[in-house]
Amino acid sequence: MPERTTVTLPDGVRLHVEVSGADDAPVTVFLLHGWTLDTRTWHRQLTGLPEALGTPVRLVAYDARGHGRSDDTSRPGATLAQLGDDLAEVISAIAPTGPIVLAGHSLGGMTIMEFAHGHPRMFAQRVAGLVFISTTAEGHTHTAYGLPPRITRIIRLAETTGAGILARGGSWRVHRYLLRALAPSLRWLLFGNRCASEDLIVTTAAVARAQLTAIGAFRSSVGEQQRLTTLAALGNLPAAALVGDRDRLTPPACAESIAGALPDAELTVCPGAGHMLMLERPAIVTAALAEVVRAAQGDYLDPADLQAA
Repeated sequence: MPERTTVTLPDGVRLHVEVSGADDAPVTVFLLHGWTLDTRTWHRQLTGLPEALGTPVRLVAYDARGHGRSDDTSRPGATLAQLGDDLAEVISAIAPTGPIVLAGHSLGGMTIMEFAHGHPRMFAQRVAGLVFISTTAEGHTHTAYGLPPRITRIIRLAETTGAGILARGGSWRVHRYLLRALAPSLRWLLFGNRCASEDLIVTTAAVARAQLTAIGAFRSSVGEQQRLTTLAALGNLPAAALVGDRDRLTPPACAESIAGALPDAELTVCPGAGHMLMLERPAIVTAALAEVVRAAQGDYLDPADLQAA
């Protein structure tokens, strides 16, 4: 069972954090969940990665502000830049030394890019590997929901209008009865050709815990983010970019541009899969994580070792 702890951020928001594995493991892996979701979406990797590696690894997963068991966010705090700052605080509190691998799904991947942009020195000193899953560095540039352009424009208008309303929802959550009614829509939007009932349950349960303000207020910075230049400046880090070819939110073009910006990134496109790759293709995601962690273990040299040399 993971150890559950809390990291209190400078603005007083408390984040729910789960840590597993030995404190002296050679690498610490941070798993960052997607928009409206929480750490439960990583449950198969949390159990599967140590077995796949066969060597000690420390795993850290936390609920972003306004999500899961973490405190609510204010509207001004619901930005990607703030999430990048939050990640820096969690790293400093939970894993202040040693190499780290950052893995992010959807909003989590964008959070990693914001951390790299806002904290370049810390990123360069600590990060030894990257895994981007069903995410984008270009906002909603490629998001078409798998629909014709005219319908996409109508849906985006409705989405942004609805986000503005939800942003004023305070600490309210989506009622469970409404979620039951929305389940078919969530299944269409988030999953590919197949969707196991237990995966839809995990996903809807996570959405039920997301604060309405977080659901709505993050929409603006998510749609506007442009971080390909940031990625291109990161150098030759071991990296992976994964996407489903039925992903309606971050289609393959998003992962292709990320892989194109990172010289050593391995691109994987999963046939028939949608946006929830950790649930839909857990073995593929776990294998990609394991490969990056192994590379990180071999490539990383602690700055203290460099100074001693």
